[in-house]
Amino acid sequence: MDFSIRPARAGDISQMCALLADLFSLESDFSPDRKKQARGLKLLLSDASGSSAVFVAEHDKEIIGMCSVQTLISTAEGGPVGLLEDVIVRKEHRGKGIGKGLLAEVVRWCTRKNLSRLQLLRDADNEPALKFYARSGWAGINLVCMRKML
Repeated sequence: MDFSIRPARAGDISQMCALLADLFSLESDFSPDRKKQARGLKLLLSDASGSSAVFVAEHDKEIIGMCSVQTLISTAEGGPVGLLEDVIVRKEHRGKGIGKGLLAEVVRWCTRKNLSRLQLLRDADNEPALKFYARSGWAGINLVCMRKML
Protein backbone atom coordinates (compact mmCIF):
# COMPACT_ATOMS: atom_id res chain seq x y z
CA MET A 1 0.00 0.00 0.00
CA ASP A 2 1.36 3.39 -0.91
CA PHE A 3 0.90 6.27 1.51
CA SER A 4 2.70 9.47 2.34
CA ILE A 5 3.31 11.26 5.60
CA ARG A 6 3.24 15.02 5.73
CA PRO A 7 2.57 17.89 8.12
CA ALA A 8 -1.15 18.39 8.67
CA ARG A 9 -2.94 21.40 7.19
CA ALA A 10 -6.05 23.28 8.27
CA GLY A 11 -8.01 21.58 5.48
CA ASP A 12 -7.33 18.21 7.14
CA ILE A 13 -9.09 19.07 10.41
CA SER A 14 -12.43 17.46 9.54
CA GLN A 15 -10.82 14.14 8.63
CA MET A 16 -8.54 14.32 11.67
CA CYS A 17 -11.57 14.88 13.92
CA ALA A 18 -13.06 11.66 12.54
CA LEU A 19 -9.82 9.84 13.40
CA LEU A 20 -9.83 11.32 16.90
CA ALA A 21 -13.42 10.16 17.37
CA ASP A 22 -12.19 6.62 16.61
CA LEU A 23 -9.28 7.01 19.03
CA PHE A 24 -11.35 8.46 21.86
CA SER A 25 -13.95 5.72 21.48
CA LEU A 26 -11.13 3.29 22.41
CA GLU A 27 -9.94 5.29 25.42
CA SER A 28 -12.12 5.24 28.52
CA ASP A 29 -10.70 8.53 29.83
CA PHE A 30 -11.83 10.60 26.84
CA SER A 31 -14.98 11.21 24.84
CA PRO A 32 -15.26 12.34 21.25
CA ASP A 33 -16.31 15.99 20.97
CA ARG A 34 -15.82 17.32 17.44
CA LYS A 35 -15.83 20.99 18.50
CA LYS A 36 -13.16 20.44 21.17
CA GLN A 37 -11.02 18.32 18.89
CA ALA A 38 -11.26 20.86 16.06
CA ARG A 39 -10.34 23.68 18.45
CA GLY A 40 -7.33 21.74 19.74
CA LEU A 41 -6.14 20.88 16.25
CA LYS A 42 -6.47 24.52 15.15
CA LEU A 43 -4.34 25.56 18.11
CA LEU A 44 -1.67 22.99 17.28
CA LEU A 45 -1.64 23.91 13.59
CA SER A 46 -1.41 27.64 14.30
CA ASP A 47 1.49 27.29 16.75
CA ALA A 48 3.94 29.85 15.36
CA SER A 49 6.56 28.98 18.01
CA GLY A 50 7.43 25.70 16.29
CA SER A 51 7.04 23.77 19.54
CA SER A 52 4.39 21.41 18.21
CA ALA A 53 3.58 19.49 15.05
CA VAL A 54 0.79 17.35 13.67
CA PHE A 55 1.52 14.73 11.02
CA VAL A 56 -0.93 12.84 8.83
CA ALA A 57 -0.68 9.72 6.71
CA GLU A 58 -2.44 10.10 3.39
CA HIS A 59 -3.56 7.57 0.79
CA ASP A 60 -5.52 8.60 -2.33
CA LYS A 61 -6.18 12.07 -0.83
CA GLU A 62 -7.72 10.50 2.29
CA ILE A 63 -6.24 11.00 5.75
CA ILE A 64 -5.80 7.48 7.13
CA GLY A 65 -3.62 8.19 10.16
CA MET A 66 -2.31 10.96 12.35
CA CYS A 67 -0.29 11.89 15.40
CA SER A 68 0.82 15.02 17.20
CA VAL A 69 3.90 15.99 19.18
CA GLN A 70 4.49 18.89 21.55
CA THR A 71 7.60 20.18 23.26
CA LEU A 72 7.85 20.25 27.04
CA ILE A 73 10.74 21.27 29.28
CA SER A 74 11.99 18.46 31.51
CA THR A 75 13.92 19.31 34.65
CA ALA A 76 15.00 15.63 34.78
CA GLU A 77 16.56 15.93 31.32
CA GLY A 78 17.59 19.56 31.75
CA GLY A 79 15.98 20.62 28.51
CA PRO A 80 13.28 20.05 25.93
CA VAL A 81 11.53 16.71 25.45
CA GLY A 82 8.61 15.64 23.28
CA LEU A 83 5.12 14.49 24.19
CA LEU A 84 3.53 12.26 21.56
CA GLU A 85 -0.27 12.23 21.39
CA ASP A 86 -3.18 11.22 19.20
CA VAL A 87 -1.56 8.29 17.39
CA ILE A 88 -4.32 6.67 15.36
CA VAL A 89 -4.58 4.78 12.08
CA ARG A 90 -7.89 3.87 10.48
CA LYS A 91 -8.81 0.34 11.46
CA GLU A 92 -8.86 -0.97 7.91
CA HIS A 93 -5.31 0.35 7.31
CA ARG A 94 -3.62 -0.96 10.45
CA GLY A 95 -0.75 -3.41 10.15
CA LYS A 96 0.56 -1.81 6.94
CA GLY A 97 3.41 0.26 8.39
CA ILE A 98 1.48 3.51 8.67
CA GLY A 99 1.80 3.85 12.44
CA LYS A 100 5.49 2.99 12.19
CA GLY A 101 5.89 5.68 9.54
CA LEU A 102 4.14 8.27 11.67
CA LEU A 103 6.36 7.46 14.66
CA ALA A 104 9.46 7.69 12.48
CA GLU A 105 8.40 11.15 11.29
CA VAL A 106 7.91 12.28 14.90
CA VAL A 107 11.36 10.97 15.83
CA ARG A 108 12.87 12.91 12.90
CA TRP A 109 11.04 16.07 14.05
CA CYS A 110 12.27 15.59 17.64
CA THR A 111 15.83 15.00 16.44
CA ARG A 112 15.76 18.21 14.37
CA LYS A 113 14.52 20.06 17.48
CA ASN A 114 17.28 18.51 19.64
CA LEU A 115 14.78 16.91 22.01
CA SER A 116 16.38 14.35 24.30
CA ARG A 117 13.37 12.15 25.06
CA LEU A 118 10.00 11.30 23.59
CA GLN A 119 7.17 10.12 25.81
CA LEU A 120 3.52 9.22 25.44
CA LEU A 121 0.45 8.31 27.41
CA ARG A 122 -1.36 5.15 26.37
CA ASP A 123 -4.59 3.52 27.43
CA ALA A 124 -3.84 0.60 29.72
CA ASP A 125 -6.71 -1.44 28.22
CA ASN A 126 -5.70 -1.06 24.56
CA GLU A 127 -3.68 -4.26 24.14
CA PRO A 128 -3.05 -3.83 20.38
CA ALA A 129 -1.59 -0.36 21.01
CA LEU A 130 0.57 -1.64 23.85
CA LYS A 131 1.99 -4.36 21.59
CA PHE A 132 2.54 -1.85 18.75
CA TYR A 133 4.52 0.50 21.01
CA ALA A 134 6.58 -2.37 22.45
CA ARG A 135 7.44 -3.58 18.91
CA SER A 136 8.39 0.03 18.06
CA GLY A 137 10.97 0.21 20.85
CA TRP A 138 8.97 2.01 23.53
CA ALA A 139 9.54 0.96 27.13
CA GLY A 140 7.22 1.19 30.10
CA ILE A 141 8.28 3.28 33.08
CA ASN A 142 7.15 3.51 36.69
CA LEU A 143 5.44 6.90 36.42
CA VAL A 144 1.65 6.88 36.60
CA CYS A 145 -0.34 9.59 34.88
CA MET A 146 -2.92 11.45 36.96
CA ARG A 147 -5.12 14.40 36.09
CA LYS A 148 -7.28 17.04 37.67
CA MET A 149 -9.88 18.78 35.56
CA LEU A 150 -10.02 22.56 35.93
